[in-house]
Amino acid sequence: MNFIKYISIITLTTLMLSCGHNHKEGDGHDHGHDHSAHSETDEHDHSAHDESDGHDEHGHGSHEEGGLHLSKEQAKTVGLKFGDFSSIKVNDYVKATGVLGLPANAHSSISAKASGIIRGTKKFVEGGYVKKGELIAHLENSDFMTIQQEYLEIQAELALQRLEVSRHKTLVDGNAGILSNLQQAEAKSRILSTKASGISKQLEYLGIPTSELSSTNILDRIAITSPASGYISEINFHNGMYAERSTMLMDIISSQHLHLELDVFENDISKVKQGLKISYNVPALGNKMYEGTVNVIGKEFDSQAKTVRVHGHLKGDKPQFIKDLFINSKIWLTDSTVDALPEKAVITDGATSFIFVANDNAEAEEIEFEKLSVIPGSTSDGYTAVKLVDPIPTGMKIVTEGAYYIYAQSKVGELAHEH
Repeated sequence: MNFIKYISIITLTTLMLSCGHNHKEGDGHDHGHDHSAHSETDEHDHSAHDESDGHDEHGHGSHEEGGLHLSKEQAKTVGLKFGDFSSIKVNDYVKATGVLGLPANAHSSISAKASGIIRGTKKFVEGGYVKKGELIAHLENSDFMTIQQEYLEIQAELALQRLEVSRHKTLVDGNAGILSNLQQAEAKSRILSTKASGISKQLEYLGIPTSELSSTNILDRIAITSPASGYISEINFHNGMYAERSTMLMDIISSQHLHLELDVFENDISKVKQGLKISYNVPALGNKMYEGTVNVIGKEFDSQAKTVRVHGHLKGDKPQFIKDLFINSKIWLTDSTVDALPEKAVITDGATSFIFVANDNAEAEEIEFEKLSVIPGSTSDGYTAVKLVDPIPTGMKIVTEGAYYIYAQSKVGELAHEH
């Protein structure tokens, strides 16, 4: 019995070793397989998974020649939807950059109308807002009292002279007077009247009203007021300071005249017309969009920047005013009907853009996708104008929702092939 066991073990070992040898084609050995034998140049591995089902071990779609495959269950999970082009109105536009600017008449300066000492100033700061006619400070000078006194004296003398003219005229009319005396009285009255008028203009210029001026209300100071409403851009005075005549005390910028100063490249300037809509934002102040219209197209060409200046009026809400703040803008050209797709249906990868199409066969267990290159246009209200580079194959539909998931899966497949 021990001998028989020993022989059996030797025989079994021999058979196992024999089966472990590699056999060349035609050596007469048959492994009992029904499928064709693999040659030495065949790169397939018997231990690898069969990839013909289009899925990896996790059930994800695989990327292989012929397209990307997803199961119906995956498509349902990601909310995949199919559709076609929509004919919508999408505006074309020209991009332009620029600043918030102001015309020359938007600047106002407050100057001293005469020499004097600044009194009673308020607490002003640059960037603050002042209204037209608002009191800024007082200017004090004893000369103001002198000129008012002179005006009152001339007015009194003029009143007496007018009486003298009346008296001489009565005498002449009664043949009791001398005509030359009347003429001299009238001449002196005119001189006094001219002096009174001149001094009155000076007082009005200083802001001192003459209609109610009397010996009891002579002023030793005049008011300095703002000539316009706007934002303070510069302050050059303080309380107690002596200001010379015409000294600039404060600069004011009126935001009512705020406008857009855009630089449009020479290749686009022919498309821009007066009245076109402008949308713009101020990056320093956030992402909020504002509106305006093209007002004036400049006639001067900047040979270095290759641009033409375009001025635009602001409409509706205005951004916080900060002069010369940088802006991005779009000048909208025309309303044109174009073929468009939902914005999320168009995928951009670097310099290329594309869409996914597929045959949505209800009976098939899987959906195979193809990638088609497109040329995207402008985007409006969630739709992007699209031009096809190649036609859509017959029977194929466009993926309108879930395109990014397909794109992500295709990138996963590409990474897998790199290993």
